[in-house]
Amino acid sequence: MDPHEDGAPPGRSGRSRGPGWRRLGEEPDYRFTLANERTFLAWIRTALAVLAAGVLLEQFAAKLQPPLAVTAIAASLCVTAAALCALAYGRWRANEEAMRHKRPLPHSRTLSLLAITIPVACLALILLIVGLHAGLLA
Repeated sequence: MDPHEDGAPPGRSGRSRGPGWRRLGEEPDYRFTLANERTFLAWIRTALAVLAAGVLLEQFAAKLQPPLAVTAIAASLCVTAAALCALAYGRWRANEEAMRHKRPLPHSRTLSLLAITIPVACLALILLIVGLHAGLLA
């Protein structure tokens, strides 16, 4: 049998790399695939920004008291960043599968996570800053 009989380009076998779900259904219009990828990357950038906020808070908020509260807020931001990365992949994959099978795009709770975590962290920081300036926390 000729190695190129399967129609694969030279140097590659007909076996596709990547997860099996990518071989199911129909290949969607590349514009939709690229738009889905841009959305995924936007979520990753958001996660990186949240992670940076947590690291900066822990490293440079020496005046805020109590230190345990600052560390807890910073850690919650870092955990949120990790969760956003995982949820971003899950959302990207679910959208890809839906497009391949001509189904409606699934709903995601990722926005809820972000919409709850960030304001809670901001409120906690506001309380620490106001307490610092009012002399309540020293």
